[in-house]
Amino acid sequence: MLVPAGAVLLLAGGAYAADLLVSSGEVPRSTVVAGVEIGGLSPAAAREVLDEDLAPRIVAERGFVAEDVEGTFSPASAGIALDVDATVRAADAQPLNPWTRLVSFFADRDVAPVLATDDTALDAQLDAIAATVDRAPADATIAIEGTTPRVVEPADGRTLDVEAAADTILDTLASAEDPTTRLELPVDVEPVDVDTPEAERVLAEVVEPALAAPVGVTGAEGRPSADIPVAAIAASLTFTPTEAGTLEVGIDPAVLQTELGDELAEFGTPARDATFEVAGGGVRVVPSVDGTGIAPARLAEQLLDVLTDPAPRSVVAELGPVPADFTTEEAEGLGIREEISSFTTNIGNAASGENIRVVAAEVDGAIVLPGETFSLNGYTGPRGRAQGYVEATVIQGGELARAVGGGISQFATTMFNAVFFAGLEDVFHKPHSFYISRYPAGREATVYEGAIDLQWRNDSDTGVYIDTRWTPSSLTVTFYGTKRYDIESISSERRNHREPAVLTKVDNGDCIPQPGVPGFDITVTRVFKDPATGREVKRENFQTRYAAEAVITCVPPEEGAPPPAPDGTAPSSAPAPAGRRPGGRRVH
Repeated sequence: MLVPAGAVLLLAGGAYAADLLVSSGEVPRSTVVAGVEIGGLSPAAAREVLDEDLAPRIVAERGFVAEDVEGTFSPASAGIALDVDATVRAADAQPLNPWTRLVSFFADRDVAPVLATDDTALDAQLDAIAATVDRAPADATIAIEGTTPRVVEPADGRTLDVEAAADTILDTLASAEDPTTRLELPVDVEPVDVDTPEAERVLAEVVEPALAAPVGVTGAEGRPSADIPVAAIAASLTFTPTEAGTLEVGIDPAVLQTELGDELAEFGTPARDATFEVAGGGVRVVPSVDGTGIAPARLAEQLLDVLTDPAPRSVVAELGPVPADFTTEEAEGLGIREEISSFTTNIGNAASGENIRVVAAEVDGAIVLPGETFSLNGYTGPRGRAQGYVEATVIQGGELARAVGGGISQFATTMFNAVFFAGLEDVFHKPHSFYISRYPAGREATVYEGAIDLQWRNDSDTGVYIDTRWTPSSLTVTFYGTKRYDIESISSERRNHREPAVLTKVDNGDCIPQPGVPGFDITVTRVFKDPATGREVKRENFQTRYAAEAVITCVPPEEGAPPPAPDGTAPSSAPAPAGRRPGGRRVH
C-alpha cells in the first residue's frame, strides 16, 4: 500500500520536532572534542568530563625538536590551558539542519577545543627556545691554539620561525595529541659564504708558512734588532670572510702591540691614550702622551708583506713619532664634565654577584661617542667560564634554572636605568617576562648572550663616560657627560592582574621550586625637563606586560609522575593547573 507523500512529510516533521525536544538541554549527540565524547551530556557534565579527561592532556609537558635541538615545552608555564567553558559553548549549539541531525546517528560530530593563552608567557617560552636554536652563520675559518692552526668547519645559520612555531604548538595542543609525541618546530636556515676548501687553501698557502718561523725587526745602522715571535704572529692573525666566498688574512695592529709588549721597547717609548678619572664626585681628563718608535699599524703592514716568505725573514724598523690614538684634545672636546645620571641596585646572591662584578669591570671606563649605539652583548662579547663567569640562577621559559653568566640582567637593569635618567635614546631593551620585585616595575631589562641585547644610543652632542662601582651587596652605574635633562619617572597603577598557574614537577635533579608571581600590565612615563627652567620638554611611555610566573613545587620521583622517557619526552599526562585560567588570545 502506498503512503501519501504528505503523510511521510508529516511523520518526518514530527520525528524532527521530537528529536529537538528530547535533545534540548544536552550537548548534541555524537559530539567529540579531541577524542573525548561529550555528546548527550548536560553542559555541566560535559565540563566535568573535559576537565578530567582533556585539560590534563593539553597542559602536559611535551618534548620538542628544532633541527638538532631538543627540549621540553611546558604549556602551563606558557599560559596555555583548555578553556572548558568556551569549548562547551562551542559544542552545545544544537544543529538545526535535518540532514546533519540524521547523520549524527551514524557518525561523530567533531568540535575543536578552545584554548586560552597568555601571549606574554608564550612569547617568553618561545624566546627561551629560540635562544637555544638561533645561531648566526659561521663561515669556515682558521682557529689557532697557541701556534697550532686548524680549519674550523662551517655551520649554516638558523633561526626559529617563532610565529610558525607558535602556530604549531597551538595547533598540536588543540588536537590534543598524545603528549609523548614531540613538537616539531620550524627553523629557517641561512647558508654560509666561505666553505671548507677555501679555509684549507688559506691554511696551506698563508697560515702554515706564516707560523713557520719568527720575523726579525732590524734597526738602522747602530740600532739593535729584535724578533716578532711566532706566538705574537699567531695571536694577531685575523680571518675575514667575504661575500665572494674568500677568506682574507690580516694582522690586528692592536693585538700585535699587546703581544709584543716590551719586545720593541728599545726602539722607542710607547704612547699613552688620554683617559678619564672619576674622583670627588666629578670627572677629569688624564692627558695623553705621545711616544716614539715603531707605529703598530705600519709594522702590521710590513709583517703581512713577508708572512709567506721562507725563513729567515725580516722587516726594517721605521722609527718615528707614535701619536696617542686618543688625544687630550679629543677627550676634552667630548664635553664629559659632570654626572648626568646614576642608578644603584642591591645584590643578594653571591654567584650572581660574581658575574655582575666581572661584567661591571669589563664595562667600566667605556666611552660612547656622540651618535654611537652601545650594545652590551657586543661590548662584552662571550660571557662564559673562560671570561671568568660562573654558574648562577637564570629564568628560562618561565622557570628557574642555572646557567653560566646568570645575573647579568641585573647589570642590564642598572645600566638601563642610568640610560633612562640620563635622557638617552632607548634603541632596544626587553623587560623580563615575569616581574622581579627587586627591580622597578616597567623599568628593567634582561639580556641573553647571542639572543637578547640591551642597546642604547648616545643621541647627545657630547660623549658619555661609563663608571661602574661594585660591592658584594650593590652595583652602581654612573654616566658622565653634559647634562641635557632632568628626568622624572611616573608609574601607572598595575592593571590587568593575572594569577599564576600551580605546577608540581618531579625533581630529577634540575627542579627549582618557585613561589610564583602574579602578572600585570604597567605604563612608565619618562618626563624630560629643562634643567635650567624646569619646563617639560617631552614625554615617552614604556608599556610593559608581565606574565604570571607559575608556582612550582618539586617532589621526589617516587611521589610524582614517572620520570621522562629515555628520549627526553614528557609522560603522557600531567596534573591540570590550579587557580584562574590565563586570559588573552583564544584559539579555536
